[in-house]
Amino acid sequence: MPAIVYDIDPTHSSAHFSVRHMMVSNVKGEFTKVSGTVTHDPDDPKASKVEATIDVTSLHTREEQRDTHLKSPDFFDAAKFPEIKFVSTSVEPDGKEEYLVKGDLTIRGVTREVTLQVEGPTPEVKDPWGNMKAGAAATTKINRKDFGLVWNVALETGGVLVGEEVKISLEVELTRRAA
Repeated sequence: MPAIVYDIDPTHSSAHFSVRHMMVSNVKGEFTKVSGTVTHDPDDPKASKVEATIDVTSLHTREEQRDTHLKSPDFFDAAKFPEIKFVSTSVEPDGKEEYLVKGDLTIRGVTREVTLQVEGPTPEVKDPWGNMKAGAAATTKINRKDFGLVWNVALETGGVLVGEEVKISLEVELTRRAA
């Protein structure tokens, strides 16, 4: 079977993040505009590829003032760096329908290698319009300082306002390209 090329459906996909706030709770947010392609080779998973782009301006944390701050030069600097990019460099099977996908993640113009733990793709289904669909989920953790996201405030009682470790999870719906 030849490799299957999918487009990430931006309407049904998102990237979520979670980071410690004031050392006591986790603040969660999401990017609602995710796009890209996935080439899945079921016969040779190592030949599979992923390329994804996240629109930084689609960031949403349910708090407008915080969203504005996160898009500012203190954090993502969305005006200068409007996209987060991921390009895979290797895909390794890690159990049944699970993979370790290594790749280059670029945030704020800084590129670092990360490993995504991926579940999927799911078996395909046909939507009501005749499109073949599949889904996948991925998780990873990064240190935000590795990507130049260094803004912080020391707390009077010790610790900092924003944690360094960021948990990232992605949910993507994939649409098979017509042959």
